[in-house]
Amino acid sequence: MARDLVFETGTEELPASYISDANRQLKEKAAEKFCACKLSYDKIEVYATPRRLILYVRKLDEKQDDYVITTKGPSKKVAFDESGNPTRALTGFLKGQKATLEDIKIKELKGTDYVYVNKQVLGKPTSDLLKDILPDIVKSLGFPKSMRWGDHDTRFARPIRWLLALYGDETISFNIENITSSNYTYGHRFLSNGKLKITDTDMFFKTLKDAYVIYDQNERRQIILNGAKKLAQSVGGTLVYDEELLSEITYLVEYPTPLMGTFDEEFLSLPDEVVITPMKEHQRYFPVIDNKGKLLHYFITVRNGGNDYIDEVRKGNERVLRARLKDADFFYKEDKRFPLEHYVDKLKKVVFQVDLGTLYDKTQRIMSICEFICDHLDLGKNEIDIVKRAAYLCKADLVTQMVDEFDELQGVMGMYYAVESGEKEEVAKAIGEQYKPAFAGDMLPESPAGKILSIADKIDTVAGCFSKGLEPTGSQDPYGLRRSVIGVINIMCSETCINIDKVLDKALDNFMGESEEKEEVKLKLIDFIKQRFKGILMDEGIRYDVADAVLGGELKYLPDIRNRADALMKWLDNNEISMVLTTFKRVSNLAKFAGCDVIKPELFTDDEEKDMYDCYKKVKESVDSEIDNGDYDKALVTIKELYQPLNTFFDKVMVMSKDNDLKNNRLALLLSVQNMMMRIANFSLISY
Repeated sequence: MARDLVFETGTEELPASYISDANRQLKEKAAEKFCACKLSYDKIEVYATPRRLILYVRKLDEKQDDYVITTKGPSKKVAFDESGNPTRALTGFLKGQKATLEDIKIKELKGTDYVYVNKQVLGKPTSDLLKDILPDIVKSLGFPKSMRWGDHDTRFARPIRWLLALYGDETISFNIENITSSNYTYGHRFLSNGKLKITDTDMFFKTLKDAYVIYDQNERRQIILNGAKKLAQSVGGTLVYDEELLSEITYLVEYPTPLMGTFDEEFLSLPDEVVITPMKEHQRYFPVIDNKGKLLHYFITVRNGGNDYIDEVRKGNERVLRARLKDADFFYKEDKRFPLEHYVDKLKKVVFQVDLGTLYDKTQRIMSICEFICDHLDLGKNEIDIVKRAAYLCKADLVTQMVDEFDELQGVMGMYYAVESGEKEEVAKAIGEQYKPAFAGDMLPESPAGKILSIADKIDTVAGCFSKGLEPTGSQDPYGLRRSVIGVINIMCSETCINIDKVLDKALDNFMGESEEKEEVKLKLIDFIKQRFKGILMDEGIRYDVADAVLGGELKYLPDIRNRADALMKWLDNNEISMVLTTFKRVSNLAKFAGCDVIKPELFTDDEEKDMYDCYKKVKESVDSEIDNGDYDKALVTIKELYQPLNTFFDKVMVMSKDNDLKNNRLALLLSVQNMMMRIANFSLISY
């Protein structure tokens, strides 16, 4: 027989951003516990609202499966004496296991025979096991920030207020910090009154619905989305869809009712971002646009309740938004009283980071990195002037009133204020693009100046933090260095001519000059970048060993590395490649003993090494040309021509000759081959 289990953890309102992950953990932890306890079930479902986490297990067996415990005892040699009689070691082991000689089995383990005892264990009733399983699940949930309440020791995202645990019609009783589980739940905080008694699991979900709780997050999401779209269409508009905002609102309400409000059309004269940011980031409203993408004077919000007094709720939301938009309008007009350049000097009074100086200091460093990048690119004077001007003004908006109030608008307001100040359109666009990409999936900067400025800004932050020992540790990354590096990689992968190694040198020079520690810091930073790049390549379907192979050499041009990885993936899809790789790895293993790669052909004594040398020269000329042209597919085909000559060389020539001159010359030849191969990848790191 099997019964359904419903386990509800009732809390104070949970942060919306915590709930989705808590749901995932709840399902995983429950599955782990049931598996460990050998409890069979049909399906696990999880639901969540701001006030509750619900575990629903369908057809959970009423009894734990019977199982066998196998215990290893002493070795056979120790368990029996020379006459084959049990020793004290064996009798003591059997006594401890409550077993007899008839119960033992002899099994071999790593070449030695041991005594084993199998013990049959009868499964316990599920209702008894749940008394320990359920509180353990609650206590195992982790949150970004947890809290304790009262004098209790248990940590949770918010204080736990009730626990409902029903197995069929049976209440499972246990205690967590003076809260005893029961068969009572609570409905909507404002639309339902008092405790609700539940007699069995079938009644639980119906009772919640009757008490104005849409417990299924997917249902709430659909109600919000469908209702919001319908409201937008009612005024001839379209909902500005935002998955992150929709997900957050879904976990902010238990009984959603979408409603539409309006704001004064005069605010539409503000930049769209100035209107949308208070709506979305501060009030959790959806904007509405017309069929041409123009912002309309409507917003859509979601009430945690029904339609009663909906007009009063709408008016309240309109008053709040109007106040925020009036503030934004005032800040915008005040900021525009001065040109954007006016704010640059104010950056001297704002600390960027204690060890990294002021925002003005950062601006100067960004300017120097941008100028350095421009010097190494084929840019005209006008393009260089645009980059320099954008770099000079890039942080000025951080001290404006608008960005001080709405920090999400950094860069965006700089772009608008640059236009208002009469700056070139390209300068304004670059300023607006400097923080891109700001998150996974975000768009990259489009303009050349925007790309350079974004790279310089991010590289400066990363180099500065590493130079001061502020690199990320474990999951901690307070300065967002991983995100910055991933952004730099994605931008540079679209720019073939930027040498990241030289840019890193320049960025570190701004902090460390030519100090002795600079090279050590640079190596750490390069390894950090390689680890991020490896993750990106693997996400794109590149094998981990191939990613390691192409990242095993110098870090210079990132598009080149990605192209080599793609070519290698195709090249490895060949049955013969394992033999080729074996030979190439042998080259790497011996080349590490070479002192230099200077080959002296006059020292060759065997035909096989002469043939190898001639083949190497021919292949190298072709491979170098193909690599310079970016044709790695062809270069990999060409490099395979070394396979047979190398095999013959290894079969017929004693590389590690007793004659040092011969040995060193042969090692130099192998090192030269290795150096040529390293232009594509470190083949020794590829598995086969």
